[in-house]
This record gives sequence, C-alpha cells and structure tokens, in this order.
Amino acid sequence: VTFTLGEHKAQIPVSIRQPPIPRLYDPGRERKMSDLVTITTKTFLRYDKLRTLLQSIRQYYPDIKVIVADDNETPEKIDDPNVEQYIMPFAKGWFAGRNLALSQVTTKYFLWVDDDFLFTNDTKIEKLLDVLEATDLDLVGGKVDKNYFSFKLVLEDGGEDGDCLHWRSGGYHTIPGIPQCVLTSGVVNFFLAHTNQVQSVGFDPKLSRVAHTEFFIDALGRLRIGSCNHVSVGHQKKEVPKDKELVKTFKKYNSFRENTDEQQRLKLGLLYFKNRLSCFIKS
Repeated sequence: VTFTLGEHKAQIPVSIRQPPIPRLYDPGRERKMSDLVTITTKTFLRYDKLRTLLQSIRQYYPDIKVIVADDNETPEKIDDPNVEQYIMPFAKGWFAGRNLALSQVTTKYFLWVDDDFLFTNDTKIEKLLDVLEATDLDLVGGKVDKNYFSFKLVLEDGGEDGDCLHWRSGGYHTIPGIPQCVLTSGVVNFFLAHTNQVQSVGFDPKLSRVAHTEFFIDALGRLRIGSCNHVSVGHQKKEVPKDKELVKTFKKYNSFRENTDEQQRLKLGLLYFKNRLSCFIKS
C-alpha cells in the first residue's frame, strides 16, 4: 500500500496469505517429562564420555528418550531401551548430526547436550521448561558448570556491499518476571527449545567440524532466545585417558577438532556469502 502526501511517499507492505495451521503436541494425561521433552546429542569418537552422560541422565530422568546421532568409524551399540541411536557415515559432521537427531524428535520440546556433559542435582529440565511455557521464547539456555555464556548479534545495514554483523557478549535485558534469565541472541550448547521452531531454522550441514555461532546467526530474527543462570549441567573432566586404545581415540578426536586452513576458508566464505556480509566484528 502506498500513501503520497506532497513530495513524501510512504509504502506499507501487506501480506495476503493463508493462516498457518497450528501444530499441537499431546503432553499426555500426567504431563510427564518424557512426554514433553526429548534429549538429543551428537557423538563422535567418545563412547566413554557418551556412556557416562547417559548414566547421569538415567540417575535423574530414568525413562526420558535420548536420541544419539553417531558418525563414529566403528559404531558401538548403546544398550538402553530409551536410547535411539542413528548411525551416520563416518565423520559426516557436527551440524549434520544435529539435523538428524532433531528430525527424529516427536515431543514438543528437545534438550540439546554435548556427549561429554554430566547431569547433576542442578540439571533441572523442569525449570527451563517453566521458562519456555511462561514466555514467548523459542529457546532457552542454561549454564555449563560455572560457565554462564550468552551473546548478542546486531545486524548493521551496509548497503550494496553487504551488511555488518556485530557479536557482543551478554544479553539485552532481564526477562520480565524471571530475574534469572536475560533476552539474548546466542547461548551455550545446553538449551531447551521448541522442536518445530528450531526445525524451521535447521543446522547448516556444510559446517562439519567446529561450529556454534553459525546456528544463532541463521536464527537471528527468527527465534526468540533466552539465557538463564539457575539451571546448569556438568562437564566431564578433560584429561588424557590411561587406556592405550582410548589414548589413540583421544588423539584422533582432537585431530578432528581443528579446522584445516581449507575448512576455515570454507567456513568464512560461507558466513560472508550466505548472509550477505561485508564484515563480522566481535567486540
């Protein structure tokens, strides 16, 4: 719609479309946690860490479903009736595994954890769930050990040459009524989220090794994100194992943790091209 007054012109975009159909999830009669939330993770060359994680989950949530995306070279079966293990091609990648795990979630919410995390007395999924159900947030993160981490993404219009994306630590403001949480743009790898909302964004499978911020860049303007300091998950100790076979696996895993120069160029090229950026500034 265009309005003209003298030399001034105003344009108001109008969208004409069908209303979206609601997508409802059955919470069950008792609203059990296992009917509301699925835990998802991606594992690679760390079965020892994964088994420790699963043991800690079962201590607090005996019957909750855990979905494992597994791109190990020699898969090992996880013997747990409430674990769904999906085998991928070897070293298929970090974000590809996230997509696979997320695609199999049938509950309204999913909790993302890394395979070397550790559930503790402070890992209260219920508290994160309360935040999501009391607000219009799509995703809410917690703490990993004592690491309370969040960041803001601010997009600056750059004209024909591309925009400039600014990364800044912290949050925008406290969420009304929930003083433990702030509104932000990105959180740690421990978060509870609406399944269908995150599925609408997805994880770019081109990012096969080290990636984190890239998902939140894709989610900018599409997901409302919060970060809370009253729920935490533990992190298993990073130490060189004593077992010889585990030492070999440990070294092999670390070799995949490093981006090669070629992968770094691909990662940066993808960041700038896909998002039409001329600069990316961390401050």
